[in-house]
Amino acid sequence: MFTGIIEELGTVTAVEQRGDSVALTVHGPKVVADARHGDSIATSGVCLTVVEQTADTFTAFVMKQTLDMSAHGTLAVGDRLNLERAASVGDRLGGHIVQGHVDGTATVLDTADGDGWRRVRFSLSPDLSPLVVDKGSVAIDGVSLTVSAVSDEATAPADAWFEVSLIPETLEATTLGSRVPGDRVNIETDVLARHVRRMLRLEAAAPVLEAR
Repeated sequence: MFTGIIEELGTVTAVEQRGDSVALTVHGPKVVADARHGDSIATSGVCLTVVEQTADTFTAFVMKQTLDMSAHGTLAVGDRLNLERAASVGDRLGGHIVQGHVDGTATVLDTADGDGWRRVRFSLSPDLSPLVVDKGSVAIDGVSLTVSAVSDEATAPADAWFEVSLIPETLEATTLGSRVPGDRVNIETDVLARHVRRMLRLEAAAPVLEAR
């Protein structure tokens, strides 16, 4: 479990193909300072398990499903990642509950700078659109953010979008400050929204199942 409050910007130092999976090595001195074999570290929103480590790097295996579902499938040496260790029991929950289980990716559509802050608009796939609401929580590349605007229900599914507003701290301390139109990011919707959608679908299907 994570909070979406980024602790460190890491750098990919090795990407080794292992069949249909990848062994990913990341430089992140802070997050490995107290890491042990089997610990979880969120890498731009994707929860990975430490299998090897040095004083300033850790290595994790990224399975095919994760490569297909996230932007990790295109990672290369030198790429930057937002890093966060798993939350400790008793810590303040500064962001929101983030599982590190991404729902998919989104594309940066547009950015606009304000007085020290930046608005960023992202595409929103039809399957994720019901899970993103104005003033709700969303994790983008592992960063806990509040949705500042979302397209209305009349918008065609293929044209749906949502926006976030980034403060200077977020622009400087995470990879989101360097994102430009066309970039892909990892998206994790609010876990509560996912459960509500599941319950509503089961409730809607119940009469059909009973009729059988």
